[in-house]
Amino acid sequence: MNILFFLTPKSEVAHIYEDFTMRQALEKMEYHRYSSIPLISKEGKYIGTITEGDLLWTLKNEYYLDLKKAQDVCVKNIKRRKDNKAESINANIEDLIVISMTQNFIPVVDDNDIFIGIIKRSDVIEYVYKLIKKEDMKI
Repeated sequence: MNILFFLTPKSEVAHIYEDFTMRQALEKMEYHRYSSIPLISKEGKYIGTITEGDLLWTLKNEYYLDLKKAQDVCVKNIKRRKDNKAESINANIEDLIVISMTQNFIPVVDDNDIFIGIIKRSDVIEYVYKLIKKEDMKI
């Protein structure tokens, strides 16, 4: 099945741009209550994922827990521990099952690597659950 049926479009996804400050990223994540958020370039390309841990460890190790000193730090300069793997718009939902076991969301990019949205882990689980229920009804 085509993944577009499961896509939450970019317009509905909280994300940050690479030139946001650490403070802006923290405030956006706090407002939406997210522990990780997509990081995209001004051109719209998916760069990676910023997590609370990435921000916390940078604040602790480089700015000695002084948020005032860190408020002008650009997020593109923050070391990220792990990025969520992006998937092509041409993928099938079945391709996303393994990825969703280790990621809360799967960034989706078009043929030009432009970020177009995400697929949530819960949507993949719901798809698999419906398949299992359908099979159970056959038995």
